[in-house]
Parts: sequence; structure tokens; C-alpha cells
Amino acid sequence: MDLSDMRLDYSEGELRRSSLKDNAFEQFSSWFEQACASEVHEPNAFSLATVSEDGQPSLRTVLLKYFDGDGLVFFTNYESHKAMEIEGNDKVSMLFPWLTMQRQVIVKGRASKVSAAESLKYFLKRPKDSQLGAWISRQSSVISSRSVLEGKLAEIKARFSKGDISLPPFWGGFRIEPQSFEFWQGGESRIHDRFLYTRGDESDWNIERLSP
Repeated sequence: MDLSDMRLDYSEGELRRSSLKDNAFEQFSSWFEQACASEVHEPNAFSLATVSEDGQPSLRTVLLKYFDGDGLVFFTNYESHKAMEIEGNDKVSMLFPWLTMQRQVIVKGRASKVSAAESLKYFLKRPKDSQLGAWISRQSSVISSRSVLEGKLAEIKARFSKGDISLPPFWGGFRIEPQSFEFWQGGESRIHDRFLYTRGDESDWNIERLSP
């Protein structure tokens, strides 16, 4: 299939150094709020890249659950492929593809587990069905059929039918501490605007314009 004629000229906006905030987290927060206001579908969805021990990259879509000056946090099964790859190599990349705004944000950094208390605090906010779902799946493992999951779900529902659902010991959060943010705004004639924030001393960020 020839896709060479599929093209769109980007004209939704521009990005100038004078409009950027000095702090990368503040810039990300501003763009995230704009994505929400523009009703971007699931603006907290991002692609997470990890690398296996043999150097094979993996990519999947994950949901960001909160962020602050310490990093960006998502939750998963600690026995999943992504978690095991992070255990072997904590360097990761994130991509937020806000396509309807002709924007994307790339974050590179290191991932580490959050505390059990922090995981529990978020777990208790999840709907009951999502809490049950965290118990039934050995994420990324091979199963023979969907009925296996349905059977486990019935077992877990019976187990917790008369009380609160406890935090699974194999489930929790990761915090990604960014070393860099790249903010990309599509431009006409493929003259895109790209700005790279990299960590400087203490809380300072170095900001550079990149060629499109």
C-alpha cells in the first residue's frame, strides 16, 4: 500500500522561546491543561518505551495517573514485561501524542517504584472492578482462553465479597524522574518548532531549540 500521498500541513499553532516557561514541569502542566480543555481523547495516555536485557525495545500505551515536581507516575503489575525490563534497565522514554493539537511531548528519564503506601493510596481510589482486575491477571503471561480470566475473576469476587479489596503485593506504581522534556509543535511546510529542556544544576533547566 502506497501512503506517500497522505500528508497534512500543520497550521494549528506555533511555539516560541518567549512563550515557554522556565521550568519543564510547569510547561508540561500548561500543555496538559490545554490538551484537556481541547478535549484530546485520553490526554494522559502515553507510549512507554523500555529495553530488554538483549537490547530489544518494547513499546506500549500506559495511562499517567499524576505528576508533580518529583516525576510522572503510572501503575502496573510488577510482574509484567515492562516492569521486569525496568528492573533490568531503569532508563525509559515517554511519548504523549496530542495529535489533534499537532503537538507531542517526549520525556526521557529513570523509573523507580513508588512506596507501597503511595500505591495503596491510589489503589483505594480505583473503582471496585478495577481493583478486582488488578488481582486476576499475570500481565503479559500466556493464557489458553478468556475463560481463564473469567474464572479467576469469579474466584476473586468471592474472596473479597465481604470486605475491602486489598492491594495485590505484585501491583503498584512507578515514578519516572525526567532528565529531559521535548516539546514539539507542528509547523507549516514541515518547519516544526521543537524545544528541549534538560536538567541543569539543582532545579534549573537548560532550554534549547532543535532543528525540525
